[in-house]
Amino acid sequence: MKTAISYKNVKKFYGDLKAVNGITLNIKEGEFFGLLGPNGAGKSTLINMLAGLAKPSTGKISVMGYDVQNNYQEARHSVGIVPQELVFDPFFNVREMLRFQAGYFGKGKENDVWVDEVIERLDLTDKASTNMRKLSGGMKRRALIAQALVHKPPVIVLDEPTAGVDVELRQKLWEFIKDLNNDGHTIVLTTHYLEEAQELCNSVAMLRAGKVVAMDTTKNLLRKFATKNLKLKLNFKGEEKLPQKIDHIPHQIVEDAFIFQLKRITDITEITEALKESRVEIADIQTVDSDLEDVFLKLTNSNK
Repeated sequence: MKTAISYKNVKKFYGDLKAVNGITLNIKEGEFFGLLGPNGAGKSTLINMLAGLAKPSTGKISVMGYDVQNNYQEARHSVGIVPQELVFDPFFNVREMLRFQAGYFGKGKENDVWVDEVIERLDLTDKASTNMRKLSGGMKRRALIAQALVHKPPVIVLDEPTAGVDVELRQKLWEFIKDLNNDGHTIVLTTHYLEEAQELCNSVAMLRAGKVVAMDTTKNLLRKFATKNLKLKLNFKGEEKLPQKIDHIPHQIVEDAFIFQLKRITDITEITEALKESRVEIADIQTVDSDLEDVFLKLTNSNK
């Protein structure tokens, strides 16, 4: 498989701030790739450099074989980017905005059929003649997604595309994006909804402080770093506090349950016996597998 996006030892410094600190990353054509990390990890900086909006301090970036600095026009034609910010032209309606955007990439009236399909797939049909200023936040988000897709680029980058949008749009968007991916488009996704990344992405890279801390297929990351957890619902007769004997075992409280991370199977016996000694009743018990969010928290230290 050919490489769709390539970062080679890329660094980006803003004064003393190392936003990206030596990242080498290759994304193959046709992949559905997740770019994950806490705020400030470097995700948006990587995307801005890919779009030519920021210049790397060192290193090389290419998309579909075109250097984003030396072959800017060809590189820009090869990628469609949905930004986090709601940036739009306030003087046009949705259809006009999309036609103008297509024109920037040399697409004329022959592209109108695709424009209509994008409008329909993103449920913008009844808003196609509405001025962008009059759209709700969710509708503006849909229009920006349509804008990134209007020239039918081989690479599509979605930077937090479903932030603040309703569940219905989220489902329609992913149905559309999966169809595009099945047609051969390379998709790069950043999201805080890690269940989306786990469901959609074939591979992921996890960033922390401007560096890649893990990169593999989603299945391999889960196999390497996932753990068994013990989920307990407890009835305390006195103070709602765990026995000191087991307080050292890594755990978190989710809603009304304690979730313990098991390093070995004998931890279950240690936990249940300590609770029994302290007269804490176990109302419910089950073992659960960790998911991509657990791996993410572990590798990025986002829970600290």
